[in-house]
Amino acid sequence: MASSADVHVRICGQEIIKYDLEIKALVQDIRDCPGPQSALMELNFQVKEKFNQLRLRIQDLEQMAREQDREMDRLAIQAETESQKKQMLSNQTAWRKANLACKLAIDNTEKDELLLRGENQSTRQRKVTKESLVETSSNITESLMSISRMMAEQVKQSEDTIGTLATSSRTVQETNEEFKSMTGTIHLGRKLILKYNRRELTDKLLIFLALALFLATVLYILKKRLFPFI
Repeated sequence: MASSADVHVRICGQEIIKYDLEIKALVQDIRDCPGPQSALMELNFQVKEKFNQLRLRIQDLEQMAREQDREMDRLAIQAETESQKKQMLSNQTAWRKANLACKLAIDNTEKDELLLRGENQSTRQRKVTKESLVETSSNITESLMSISRMMAEQVKQSEDTIGTLATSSRTVQETNEEFKSMTGTIHLGRKLILKYNRRELTDKLLIFLALALFLATVLYILKKRLFPFI
């Protein structure tokens, strides 16, 4: 009939094996974890708890070995204890490697997402800028066409007025003033076109600088995460 001490040793050994298997399963979960960082942190917390429980049970097994009356039993339990310690160290090494692999995978995923968001944002910005320029150009074109129609109407009215009131110097003078006003409007439209062309160049330069800053920020983040010792 097995003694009480033998039963306790077997129970302790079974619990150590259980914790060992649970740790291996969690390490595999970490290796396969797609992210985000919060999920990885939760898995690591669970692994730490299992390691603490495993460490306590190994200490219990060591204590049981010291309490054995027979030298043979004591040596056998000590040998089992050393084996479990080595297995625990092996699990810790696998845990560290799994964390490094998972963090690298998450970092690569986040980098790809950042680059994709940057490209999408740049594309949307270019689309908005082009649409704005097209709308502005369309408005300017419509304004110039309206001015041209107004000028044509004014010229026709002026011709009619000159033909009808050839002797009226006052009417001729007013017509000349209207022509000057229309010429000023045309010059103003030309200045507006030049202004929007300069603004388009400025917008392109700002977009380029923003993209360069974004890429520099991404490279800096990657450097800090992948090579924190540099």
